[in-house]
Amino acid sequence: MLLELFLVSSSVDAAEGLASAALPDWPQFLVTYQDRLATVDSDQAATELFVGQIGPAAALTDVAATINAKGIPVKLAKELLVQEITRSAQRLVAALTAWQWAERVTQSLAENPGQPGVSISPSQMEWLMANGPFPSLGEVVKATGAGDNTVTALAAGRLAQQAAQQAMAEWWRLKTWKDRVRVARGQSRLCGTWQWVIHNHQRHHEEKKLSLIFPPVGKDGAGIPGLSEIIVLGDTVYLRWETEGKTQEDSLLFSKEGQRLEGTFVNSQGGWGSISGKRTASCTLQ
Repeated sequence: MLLELFLVSSSVDAAEGLASAALPDWPQFLVTYQDRLATVDSDQAATELFVGQIGPAAALTDVAATINAKGIPVKLAKELLVQEITRSAQRLVAALTAWQWAERVTQSLAENPGQPGVSISPSQMEWLMANGPFPSLGEVVKATGAGDNTVTALAAGRLAQQAAQQAMAEWWRLKTWKDRVRVARGQSRLCGTWQWVIHNHQRHHEEKKLSLIFPPVGKDGAGIPGLSEIIVLGDTVYLRWETEGKTQEDSLLFSKEGQRLEGTFVNSQGGWGSISGKRTASCTLQ
């Protein structure tokens, strides 16, 4: 039930895309959460900050709620990618922490050029290095210790850029989390060997039979040639095929406890007709 609730809006989220997503005002985040970011030095602290403040503020309320949920069964937690999104949340907070520190270093150089730079604790630096990479982080620390303001400023600028890129990448991974869950869940239901019978009304009711092997979730390099998109919502299945500039769309329904698929197809050549699918072998990791 938890999974179904989280996936209800996934097709809408996918349709909106990055262009229409409300991007967070990251510079404002650095100001708003500067005190908390200045002290984060562990995965646990980063998770707590994300769940309590940064996640909801960055329009990732569902992600934060899922990470914070207690007692999720192991199988469901795996299906919801809880471990993956928790790691992304930690890396997002790490990116904001590194970015905010780089900004503090730059501000300190501008305001007090003759004073020692802004320090970073060993525990925070170790944690940031484990949640980066931030190649310029060590450069800033080294240049600050040497009192070279010019090198420090340049390195701090690079660090801010690296951190900003990571923050955006992790935010988008979390923003599209529901879509990845939906795709994985659909692939899991389809996984196995199917006998496909296609009845084409355009070609004098021509009938064609073929065998399709849908790979298990996460198996690389085993995709079906030409299959470009899979959407599974409940018992409804949508498949899109693209080959040499030609397209076909299949609209199907699961039946017989997921052992059969029945539906129709249309293609860019004017073809249309029915599809009947029967599972002939269960999913295998081989």
